[in-house]
Amino acid sequence: MTSEGKYADTMQDLLFIEENDEVYRNPTEVKMSQIVLPCHANHCGELSVGQLLKWMDSTACLSAERHAGCSCITASVDDIHFEHTIGVGKVVNIIAKVNRAFTSSMEVGILVNCEDLYTDRQWKVCHAFATFVARRTEAGKVQLKQVLPHTQMEQMEYSLAAERRRMRLIHAEIITDLLSSSTAQLGECQEYQDAVPAERTRVESVELVLPPHANHQVSTFGGQIMAWMENVATIAASRLCHAHPTLRSIDMFHFRGPSHIGDRLVLKAIVNNSFKHSMEVGVCAEAYKGGEPLRHINSAFMTFEVLDSDRKACTLPRIRPEPVDGKRRYLEAVARKKIRLDRKYIISCKQTEVPVSVPWDPSNQMYLSYNNVSALKLMDARNNWVLTFEKNKVRLYTLEENHMLCFKVEMHVSVPAEQTFHLLSDLSRRKEWDRHYEECEVINQADEDDTLYRVVTPSVTKGGKGQDFILLASRRKPCDARSPTTIRPHRVSSPTSPQTLLASPPVFPAPFLLVVTSWRPTRTAWLLCHTLHSDTTVLPWSPYKRTSSISRKD
Repeated sequence: MTSEGKYADTMQDLLFIEENDEVYRNPTEVKMSQIVLPCHANHCGELSVGQLLKWMDSTACLSAERHAGCSCITASVDDIHFEHTIGVGKVVNIIAKVNRAFTSSMEVGILVNCEDLYTDRQWKVCHAFATFVARRTEAGKVQLKQVLPHTQMEQMEYSLAAERRRMRLIHAEIITDLLSSSTAQLGECQEYQDAVPAERTRVESVELVLPPHANHQVSTFGGQIMAWMENVATIAASRLCHAHPTLRSIDMFHFRGPSHIGDRLVLKAIVNNSFKHSMEVGVCAEAYKGGEPLRHINSAFMTFEVLDSDRKACTLPRIRPEPVDGKRRYLEAVARKKIRLDRKYIISCKQTEVPVSVPWDPSNQMYLSYNNVSALKLMDARNNWVLTFEKNKVRLYTLEENHMLCFKVEMHVSVPAEQTFHLLSDLSRRKEWDRHYEECEVINQADEDDTLYRVVTPSVTKGGKGQDFILLASRRKPCDARSPTTIRPHRVSSPTSPQTLLASPPVFPAPFLLVVTSWRPTRTAWLLCHTLHSDTTVLPWSPYKRTSSISRKD
């Protein structure tokens, strides 16, 4: 189970029947339904993605403003993958709600469904997460009120929103580092016969921002800017393939500055690279007024396909990049494709299909960490845990679902949460209090909150060989007083890890969630440990044994 795969169910279950039979509805929820008319469609009779982006941005903005009680502006829209196109006559249903509010920004979840009125069928088109910022007032910066999760689904999205925010804050820096290292490894561009010169796909278009293009705050409507960008990107893609391209995905939109009525927006697009069945188009938006220099407003990378009559992806012509910058864009597109594949493999994989050990690499570090923490938070949000055993105020819960047996151990410790976090998060010292750890050493400090460890444990059977594996330990301190502290080790493989003759069976190490339950000087922390899958090689390493040793030590 992952946040990506679970999100559609989350958004579709927005209504919740309370015990008093009253229907609960999220107070920030906003719905929009639109019939797709010919004026909304392209020449293929399909809804223009630009028009869809405008509707999505409008719905999300109204949800954000309902929560904030003031005007809000679009700061960013996360990666979007379009699963289906929408034909004329179909109904587009958009639902948006605020998942979590931070200081002056908030995350809004958006779900888009398509409805056929004549067959009574509905299907998911896409979902997205957008960040909105409350507009500063005369009194100064707006302090947003906190979102109070009411249902299990809302609690899950509230918890995951903090991890997604962390990814956004480090996204640009990490992607830049990955691209520079990846392109250095790729070397020179490949030469293909009959390749299309990239300059033939170049598009430049200017738009004058008029009052109909502005929002109610007299700034250029964010959805309109995204629609203009999609328009020039589609033209660039068409110039390569001489056919109608279908937009499949958009990398994150990030608004770097505002534009207003009277501005001229210069939109530029070019095909960076073409692969066998897809192409990447880079597009940017710049603004100016009068004799002012150009201001960078937004940029994005869009992936297109060309579909045949059977809706199968066609083979595309190859591209010949321009010198210098063109070659750089060409190689960076190859690196971004690898990053997208890593992201799809890690985040889109169902929990029951996750391999025992995922290969670790700097290019997938960000997504491994996200999936690492989000998987734990998703399990913790479940409300159907069954109390199986209790002894000495330590409780063991179980949950059986999708052919998995999960455990959760819960206990109180009279130790401040900060100290408990410090003791548990440093795995290199775990052998001092956990008899199941013989060796534990740091082999790579991925970033400030994520560390790779090599762990050696004794054999689970008498006379057998010990176990040797690599753990990616993700540590997260709480964003606010209501959030838990998270320590989540997960099994990975690393090309730089030492070779060993020790056994390496499917081990699922137990993570921890620390929740402060008292604000007295001596705080109380909950330790929740989850172990996925149950077999004879895993049971000796159950979280109950691990937590019991901690209890005796404390």
